[in-house]
Amino acid sequence: MDATGRPSVLLLEDDPQLGPLIVELLADDVVVSLAADGEEGLRRALTGTWDALVVDRGLPTRNGIEVIAAVRAAGIATPILILTALGAVDDRVEGLDAGADDYLVKPFDARELAARLRALTRTYAAQPAERTFGAWSFQPGTRLAVSDYGERVSLSPRECALLEVLVDAPGRVFTRAELIDAVFSPDDQPGIVDTYVHYLRRKLGRSNIRTVHGTGYQLGDGT
Repeated sequence: MDATGRPSVLLLEDDPQLGPLIVELLADDVVVSLAADGEEGLRRALTGTWDALVVDRGLPTRNGIEVIAAVRAAGIATPILILTALGAVDDRVEGLDAGADDYLVKPFDARELAARLRALTRTYAAQPAERTFGAWSFQPGTRLAVSDYGERVSLSPRECALLEVLVDAPGRVFTRAELIDAVFSPDDQPGIVDTYVHYLRRKLGRSNIRTVHGTGYQLGDGT
């Protein structure tokens, strides 16, 4: 935040007209710094202090998906909004699974971008407390799980959301329908829950999520 309370945002946008236009249109609400390619943007994202990142998907030198994944792999939890001209569900999911918190499809209204940034920065400021399960500690705001042995695992937004639901109710058995309602979209295929449970088990160990046959899943004890 600057002295007036405006969020400090790094914008990664290579369009020589759109980038400066966004900076100008958001000036009343946000202090925007502009990076014109993926390498520069990643360097500044890793070394600066930002309230949010706005990342265009189609950047030169390193695309937006790669930038977002690298930021998350570095353990940086700063909210990220991805700008994309690709509106297909698969394209949006790819951006979110890389670590973006939100997306906006071009063309867009600057007022909506400003509103989404305000929402993201509010959410980030109110990060939930650390959770523990088995040999792991888990901070939803950073999407990092750290084991008692020092192993660090970066989670995608959906992996993080699914784990958070399970950790917050350790004795409860969740049906697949309940997990779809809590984490996913009604448009997703029913098997998506099993897919993301598989992802979490691969990263955290199979014993941390227990299958209750004929019902669904619950948090395991790690043994």
